[in-house]
Amino acid sequence: MKLGNLDLPSDVCRSVGDVLARIGDKWSVLVIVLLKDGSKRFSELRREIGTVSQKMLTATLRGLERDGYVKRTVTPTIPPRVDYELTDLGRDVMVPLNAMANWALSRREQVEAARKAYDKRNKR
Repeated sequence: MKLGNLDLPSDVCRSVGDVLARIGDKWSVLVIVLLKDGSKRFSELRREIGTVSQKMLTATLRGLERDGYVKRTVTPTIPPRVDYELTDLGRDVMVPLNAMANWALSRREQVEAARKAYDKRNKR
């Protein structure tokens, strides 16, 4: 694959694809954005997102922890308290996420108009 004047090997392309898949995932983006102001408990995240299942939120948090974006801290109380917070890498990814969010906000009407035009042309 070529990126500008770089010729990237296929293993690098797959690796970049894996990174983009994680930070481009809907639930991952929501979790990262919710954690930008500090740590939260699982129940807080689930309540604030609202539409995510417990299973999906658990899988998302595990993936973000595995990839180094989120740190999980267990406090040995009864019941155990589990908090999630962004790592340095998680805070760093906020820069491109904010840029994408601003772009989406400024272009949403154009995208909606394109969808309507497409749907009108392809009406069944």
